[in-house]
Amino acid sequence: MPARESALSTHVLRPAHLALTFLTTFPLPHVREVKDGDFARASGFYPLAGWAVGGLAALLLWLPLPAPPGVHAALALSGWLAATGLLHFDGLVDCADAVFTMKAPERRQAILKDVHVGAFGLATGALTVLTFWSLLSAAHPLDALTAAVLARAVLLLPMNLFPPISEGSLGGQARAGAGGAPWLALLLTAPLLLPLPWPHLLAALAAALVASLLTARFCASRLGGGINGDVYGACITLAEIAALLALQWGR
Repeated sequence: MPARESALSTHVLRPAHLALTFLTTFPLPHVREVKDGDFARASGFYPLAGWAVGGLAALLLWLPLPAPPGVHAALALSGWLAATGLLHFDGLVDCADAVFTMKAPERRQAILKDVHVGAFGLATGALTVLTFWSLLSAAHPLDALTAAVLARAVLLLPMNLFPPISEGSLGGQARAGAGGAPWLALLLTAPLLLPLPWPHLLAALAAALVASLLTARFCASRLGGGINGDVYGACITLAEIAALLALQWGR
């Protein structure tokens, strides 16, 4: 029994806890110890963080408030960004500043580490918020949940197709490798199959996957062949937008 409990803690409880505390700002107990392989195992639970973030956004969209759709969308977007601590949005902004500048790949990598926001990041961030808000204004609450979960599930593909800029970084440690994380991500995403029509779900999945892969491919080409945690954040944000757009086109 102790060995089974240890395996359960190693492969399920601790990685799930780490994924939620790393990708969300929900008040959970602090992770006391991170062991080798924990971040890689936690990547399989990224959709679980999507359920938490998307669930909050869906709840805020559903609330029967006497307000126009734009107000509901603003409230849902605020909750969405707050629940992630702006982690993915910040990654998108940092990537925009780095990959759109006309510099050598080494210089772009240095810009990626800079905490200051430039014109490219500011413009990209503003357009992203405006697009997100517009889509949420016309979205069904289930759309928000679906987009959040799918974006984090499909991230595992570019994470493992493109090498990390730095093996020792958190992004490098989070790669799932050949383990069971991709299958676990699919399992955590499976409940979305029940309420959504197949064509809508497949369109959202395809849109999220294409957006994530294209984002990673473009960033890798501009950063010397590798990607990092900021690129992961950009992949998630743009995949969420793509999934929302696909779900609304399907209606």
